[in-house]
Amino acid sequence: MTRRLLGTLLLALLAALVGVPAAAADDPVRPEPGAPWFGPGLDSGTGEERTPEQYADGLGLDPSLVTIHVGYPLAEDDVSHLEDETRRIAAIGAVVVLDVEPEVPLADLTRDDATTLAAHVAEAETELDSQVLVRFAPEMNGSWRAWGQQPTAYTRAFRDLADVLHTHTERARTVWSPVYGSGYPFTLDQGADSDLGDEIDRVADELDTSGDGQVTEADDPYGPYYPGDGAVDWVGLYLYRLGQSQGVEGNTVPDADEYERRLAEDWGYADPAGRDSFYDRFAAGHGKPMLVETGALYDPSVEGAAELDLKRAWWRQVLAATSSHPLIGGISWLEVERVEPEVDDRPVDWRATHTGALTRALRADLRSAGVTLGPVTERLDQDAGNAATAQGRLPGADDAGDEMGWIVFCAALLAIAFVVAGAVGRWVPSWRYPHERDPRDQRLDLFRGWIILTVVLTHTELASPYSYVSLNAIGAITGAEMFVLLSGIVLGMIYEPTVRKLGEKATAVVMLKRARKQYLVALVVVLLVFVIGLLPLVDATVITTFTDRGTGQGGQADAGRVYDLYANAHHLFDYPPPWYAVEQLLLLQMGPWVFNIMGLFVVLSLALPLLMWFIRRRMWWLVLAVSWALFVLQARYDWTVLPSQFEAVFPILTWQIAFTHGLVIGYYRTRLTGWLTSLPGRIACTVFVLGYAGALVWLWAAHAHGVPSPFEPGTYDYLYAHAYTRVFLQPGRLLDLALVIVVAYAVLTALWKPVNAAVGWFWTPLGAASLYVFVVHVFFVLAIANIPGLDRDSVWQGTVIHTAEILLIWLMVRKKFLFSVIPR
Repeated sequence: MTRRLLGTLLLALLAALVGVPAAAADDPVRPEPGAPWFGPGLDSGTGEERTPEQYADGLGLDPSLVTIHVGYPLAEDDVSHLEDETRRIAAIGAVVVLDVEPEVPLADLTRDDATTLAAHVAEAETELDSQVLVRFAPEMNGSWRAWGQQPTAYTRAFRDLADVLHTHTERARTVWSPVYGSGYPFTLDQGADSDLGDEIDRVADELDTSGDGQVTEADDPYGPYYPGDGAVDWVGLYLYRLGQSQGVEGNTVPDADEYERRLAEDWGYADPAGRDSFYDRFAAGHGKPMLVETGALYDPSVEGAAELDLKRAWWRQVLAATSSHPLIGGISWLEVERVEPEVDDRPVDWRATHTGALTRALRADLRSAGVTLGPVTERLDQDAGNAATAQGRLPGADDAGDEMGWIVFCAALLAIAFVVAGAVGRWVPSWRYPHERDPRDQRLDLFRGWIILTVVLTHTELASPYSYVSLNAIGAITGAEMFVLLSGIVLGMIYEPTVRKLGEKATAVVMLKRARKQYLVALVVVLLVFVIGLLPLVDATVITTFTDRGTGQGGQADAGRVYDLYANAHHLFDYPPPWYAVEQLLLLQMGPWVFNIMGLFVVLSLALPLLMWFIRRRMWWLVLAVSWALFVLQARYDWTVLPSQFEAVFPILTWQIAFTHGLVIGYYRTRLTGWLTSLPGRIACTVFVLGYAGALVWLWAAHAHGVPSPFEPGTYDYLYAHAYTRVFLQPGRLLDLALVIVVAYAVLTALWKPVNAAVGWFWTPLGAASLYVFVVHVFFVLAIANIPGLDRDSVWQGTVIHTAEILLIWLMVRKKFLFSVIPR
């Protein structure tokens, strides 16, 4: 905050010194002075296949801007390209530098063309939170551009586009970016590749700023093309280091002051005397941030300096100059390999990250250079969308008190149930659970059935008594973490009997095959949901997109934002499908939000044989110690281990703690139950349950009724925000997990016969096939979303639909519908 304030004051002072209105410093769409955005120009129509995400992964740093190109007016291919690339750039939270390159004569461009472009830019702003810098017809002072050296037509087209963009978008900014003027007018007399034709004489008159009747180096290479302050938001300059094409033989390291001399307009001119620099004239002189497009050419076919020495010398000069030129707000490094006419059409390499040595050197220099790296905007990929699905179900700040009240109420109710179970167990011993040595504990299946049904009802998001209890009461005290814990208990419990039957190696193979089956089913579900959504009259957006409810990190500012969880799925039907789309499918980076925890189960199932190898050898303490260490490290550093959809909501290093404890509990179930029924065990459980519930009740009483307590004022609200927030597996949720599992064991052990007679027939089959139920419920959620005229707030409609859904799922389980292909 202090740095931002000092930067703003510095820029305001600079503006005052050069006579620029201070309002120019108030533009939020710019980095801090002296800390420019940095990123690659990846898209140049040369077949460059790297995505922004792959560039970021390779560099080990997130770029803060990425340059892409589109033809103009936008054709169908340009629209598709623009949408795809902005989504990829939004996935890493970078600024979009959009080069708009006219493909028709400038005079033929219309305001309708500009309106179409502005509509797509505005869509990227609203749907992706993108920040777009629109660089229209760059290098317009060069003769090699079709739109080059046509100042009147160019400035008119630029102003039209700028006016439409400023009207139809909120944050888009225009960039005016000529090429460095050394060598100007670049063979104007030959027309080069421009569209001047018979107009060359008239245009030459426009460019003759010296008044000597001819266009030469003495004329202004920039001024005639400037569209005016009202149209230009950013200025820019192309400052490539061309090396041997500049009159040298072989690859040479640039002179130590070459880049600074360019910025001073003192390099490459026959007579630079009296020239004001581009930076002073248009950046400082007009109070505009400046975007530098640069790179260093390396020709692998000739001898000379090493590529690393050449390119590192150049980027170090570029980065060092930012401190003395604080208005440089962005640096775009050309990151392509292509044929260049300047070196007789030989392929040359501009990239700074295509070898390990280059990448390591650039990464080290960027970290010490003071540039701004990403993300700049909110990451809006599938991970961000799934994070929104979690946040969207969280209560708002105004509801935190009610949420904490539910937690206290449930804890108190569980404590009462625990005391009653103890009394009943003593007075009516015939009701106790009779099958303690049953390898498939029916208590666990009944309890899992209860939990999975809670998940199913919550995801349908219908108003009914079922969902009210599921969401408010059960969801307040436990949720997905209990499902993960119970799954671990079951797997740990059945592992040893399976080993005795098959052997340890064969058992590990069986478990890995189970994980493979889960993974394949997950892929099928992801694809099937997408394909179903393409059918006429079917709306799958209820699960393939998510609308932020304003409870995420962005608060109400993000309310209403729609996240596409299948951003690149349509490319799977391209021929051939691009690797990035296939990769996102294989890594489960796309999929319905109601299904995202499935990826977690796949990974945990893959780890199962290794974990059980240690647990079977009595190294359970090592497993739990490592588990807790990973949990703490994740809480401290917020690592993203796997590029998968579930990581945004169920980070593996956090949620593994419930699974590993479940494995240990399940494997040592007999010993643990023996200890729990012993006198020390009963005393310990009683102290924990009553002490924990009592502390929460006391905390609530102090908060709600002013009862004297040792708790600091504000503790009640603080605890909810930092220990009990739903979805995030915070310390309070872990305590709740222990509370619920202890009480559930006590109740189901002491009251088994009446409970089983009342609800066991229903809940136990669901629990025994909980993963199956989880898979099929995705399609029930989709089907419910497509019921015509459905009112989600209608209690009677929700009650009817929930009742029908529950019965249908139960019947599918009982009849073993699709059991052979869907994991249990």
